[in-house]
Amino acid sequence: MTQHTQRDLVAEYFAGFRTSDHPRILATLTDDVEWVIHGHRTTRGKAEFDGEIENPGFTGSPELDVQRIHEDGPVVVTTGEGRGTSIDHGRFRFAFNDLFTFRDGLIARVDSYVVPLP
Repeated sequence: MTQHTQRDLVAEYFAGFRTSDHPRILATLTDDVEWVIHGHRTTRGKAEFDGEIENPGFTGSPELDVQRIHEDGPVVVTTGEGRGTSIDHGRFRFAFNDLFTFRDGLIARVDSYVVPLP
């Protein structure tokens, strides 16, 4: 099996989100992963995380442009911009900042900060 760097796994995670590929995303996570979407909700475990990958309030896969990546020990920080489609409000833009905390070579926690853009 090929050893993946933390940055490789984060890139794989984002590639999975861009195509709504659940198995691809879930393969980057620990079984007890925690996803804190600040101001929205917290999921615990792969099953809850899986349910948030394609939130019922949205349609299609998001466009995600990762603009910066910083790695420090077990943490990888990304910032970027994205676009999505809300069922109720149509197309929208947002800025994001995701902090990925690793344990045993997998993502154990994701802290997501999402800010709407005009």
